[in-house]
Amino acid sequence: MAITKLSDVIVPELFNPYVVNRTMELSALFNSGIVTNNQEFNQLASEAAPIHNMPFFEDLQGESEPIIEDADLTPNKITSNKDVSTTIRRAKMWAATDLSAALSGKDPMMAIGDLVAGFWARDKQKELIAILNGVFGTYTNGSSETVTPLADHILDISKSKTAAAIIEGKSFVDACQLLGDAQSQLTAVAMHSATKSYLRKLDLIETVKASSELEFDTYQGRRVIVDDSCPVVDGVYTTYLFGDGAIAYGEGNPVGHIATEIDRDKKKGSGVDYLINRSAFILHPRGIKWTNAVRANVETPTRTELANAQNWERVYEPKQIRIVAFKHKLG
Repeated sequence: MAITKLSDVIVPELFNPYVVNRTMELSALFNSGIVTNNQEFNQLASEAAPIHNMPFFEDLQGESEPIIEDADLTPNKITSNKDVSTTIRRAKMWAATDLSAALSGKDPMMAIGDLVAGFWARDKQKELIAILNGVFGTYTNGSSETVTPLADHILDISKSKTAAAIIEGKSFVDACQLLGDAQSQLTAVAMHSATKSYLRKLDLIETVKASSELEFDTYQGRRVIVDDSCPVVDGVYTTYLFGDGAIAYGEGNPVGHIATEIDRDKKKGSGVDYLINRSAFILHPRGIKWTNAVRANVETPTRTELANAQNWERVYEPKQIRIVAFKHKLG
C-alpha cells in the first residue's frame, strides 16, 4: 500500500491562500469585526521594511469666527502626525506524524489546511493580547516618571476593598463611558474564561444565533471573545472592550518570504516529512503607534516586545481609539 507523503498533497500555490482565508474564517476576532483586513495593510506587510509610517491630518481645532466687514479672519494651522506599524513574522513546523490523521482523509490538503489555520487563529489571538498588554501597560521613563500610554482608556475598580471591586453591570457601563459619546462604537469584549463563567452564573451572558446559524455569546449586547491570555495578576482580571475595526490586519508576502515548504529528514528511520508554514503580518491597534524603542532583532518583534509598553504611544485623539481596558475582580 502506497504511503501518502506531504509532498504528494500540499500544493503551496493552493495551500497558502486557503490557510490565510480559513484563518480569518475561524478567528473570533475577525468574525466579531474587531480585526479588519484591507489591501492597504496587506501592501504594508509585503514591504521589505519592518516599520511602516502612516501619516494623517489631525482634526481641525478652534472656533468659527463672525464675518465682519473689513475684519480679517485668523488662520489656523492644519497639523499632521503619523501612525506607525510593524510587521510581525512567525513560523511553525510540524512533523508528518502530527498530521497523520489528516493525511489519511479524503481531502488531505484541506484537512491539513484546517489544522494549520486553526493554529494561526489561536496564535494570532495571543499576539493581539500581547499587544494589548503593551498598549495598556506602564513603564518608567528616563526621568523616573511612570508612563501609561493609554491611561485615559483604563478603568480599574480592583483597588476597592469592598464588593465594588467585582465586575457587574454598572461598572461595565462605567468602562464604556470612558469613550463618552463614542461608546456606542464598542461592539465586542474579550475576557478570561473565569470572567465569562462568573457572569454566566449570574445569568448575564446571552447566546445569540445569527442568521448564518452561527451561535455566539454576548454581554450587554457586545460579542464575547474568550481568551485565557487576558491578564490575571493577584486575582485582578483585565477585560478588553473593542469597537469595529479597532485593530488593522494585513497579511504580507515580502520578497524572499516562503509561506509554505515541505522538507524531509532522510536520516530518521524511514524518513520524516516536515511541513513548515510562515506568516508575515501586521496586527495594529489603530491610532497607537509602534515606537520600536525595545527590539532585539530587525526581522520581527517578539511577543514579549509586543507586550512592552515602551513600544507604544497614542497618536489619535482619545475618542478615536476604540479600545478600553477594564480591571476588576470576580466574586
